[in-house]
Amino acid sequence: MIVAFSVSPSGRPEGSAARAEAPDGSVHDAVAAAVRVVRDSGLPNRTSSMFTEIEGEWDEVMGVVKRAVEAVAPFGSRISLVLKADIRPGHSGELDGKVERLEAALKEL
Repeated sequence: MIVAFSVSPSGRPEGSAARAEAPDGSVHDAVAAAVRVVRDSGLPNRTSSMFTEIEGEWDEVMGVVKRAVEAVAPFGSRISLVLKADIRPGHSGELDGKVERLEAALKEL
């Protein structure tokens, strides 16, 4: 399966270890914490300006998403998670395969 997800904190973090909010509202430090979890997982992944994609089996992918959400928790009192999944049993290598097929189709137009 491939999962594309975006995770972002909001609200002021609670407790004495609260992190200061960026003056411009940026959440790049929180996103970096989540992306570090994804990259450390060893699963095929790709990050763009708005989403991170990860490929693997259901339980391993969802475990990584859960750990990424947990990594963002210290940055806010609330967390937003947007997730889209392509569940296609018996297929792997689709993180790149889908893009390769798209590029080939574009060349034929």
